[in-house]
Amino acid sequence: MPEENLSAVEITSPAARKTALNRVHRQMGAKMVEFNGWDMPVEYPSSGGLIAEHNTVRTRVGIFDVSHMGDIGLEGREALAAVEHISMNAASRLAIGQAQYSALLYPQGTFVDDVIVHRLGEKDYLLVINAGTREKDFRWVHENTQQFDCRVRDLSDEFTQIAIQGPRAVDLLEKLTDAKLSAVKFYWLTRGTVCGLKDILIARTGYTAEDGFEIYVPGDETTSALVWERLLQAGKEFGCLPCGLGARNTLRLEGNLPLYDHEIADTINVWEAGLERFCKMEKPEFIGRAGLEQAKAAGLKRTLVGLEMVERGIARDGYKVLDENRRQIGQVTSGSYAPFLKKNIALAYVPPQFRDLGSTLNVEIRGQAVKAKVVPTPFYQRPKKP
Repeated sequence: MPEENLSAVEITSPAARKTALNRVHRQMGAKMVEFNGWDMPVEYPSSGGLIAEHNTVRTRVGIFDVSHMGDIGLEGREALAAVEHISMNAASRLAIGQAQYSALLYPQGTFVDDVIVHRLGEKDYLLVINAGTREKDFRWVHENTQQFDCRVRDLSDEFTQIAIQGPRAVDLLEKLTDAKLSAVKFYWLTRGTVCGLKDILIARTGYTAEDGFEIYVPGDETTSALVWERLLQAGKEFGCLPCGLGARNTLRLEGNLPLYDHEIADTINVWEAGLERFCKMEKPEFIGRAGLEQAKAAGLKRTLVGLEMVERGIARDGYKVLDENRRQIGQVTSGSYAPFLKKNIALAYVPPQFRDLGSTLNVEIRGQAVKAKVVPTPFYQRPKKP
């Protein structure tokens, strides 16, 4: 698969930041790229490249350095009220040790960022945010929680975050922890000893449409390298591979998981993105609620659909979507070859009248109209356990 097909690879800053595992990635011969201001591995030739990494996560287990992601802590008497005010999901429903997908919204109901909210304790919450929006998100959260009695901290550089993803993820991590992983449901979390390190946060979440875990270990280079190496060694019997951002992007696309500045942005609202199931309009006032009410009353102007290419060609990010008369009606937000499904797929915004499943549309590829059909999403769903 040509490397230019990877929508995850975006050069955004001349001065790339480095995670604590940067030296390890380079020693392993990873192909490095600049992504949202970070020097990150896009793939590992030693693993066989992007397609091998992608399919390993679908069938076995892979590990990712996701330390470029940001972390914001809110702690104190009114931490819950603050989280409820700034996020669209109902954090009040979270039990201690539970997580939820949510988003921070501007007053008009468009996206500051999507986040995962973790409830760590009675008055202790952790928001995991995107890499490219770290500083912006922290400023926004800090500014919009001033009226609440809680402490807001940027914890982003305190942790190395490693994602362990795939159907054998639980088998791999069980070899290295005393935590009872079988008791941790999807989107729940626990703490335990990992690789001899005590009190490590272990969350059963991910961005691959597979089962898996995110572990948060101390962010120094020595500790980070030790844990990374132990994971690879323990994972040999399961066929574990180190994986880069390229596979992470194609995996999340197969699972219809949104990417900031693609499926969600400050110009896109919750209804358009199809994320209303995570937005609890019935809860008390939160930032963006009034704007969403107005947007709903005005009606949808566009909606996100899944496309599968019928004719040969890859619908790349930003390509025009055309109707049967070859008039532009929309735009591709993410598109790629799907390694596990062995199809060319894409997500695109189009007017609502074009969202019917089975409808034929066209994508303009190198000046030619190439046929595609509207298909259900997610494109891939992991098999349910018996």
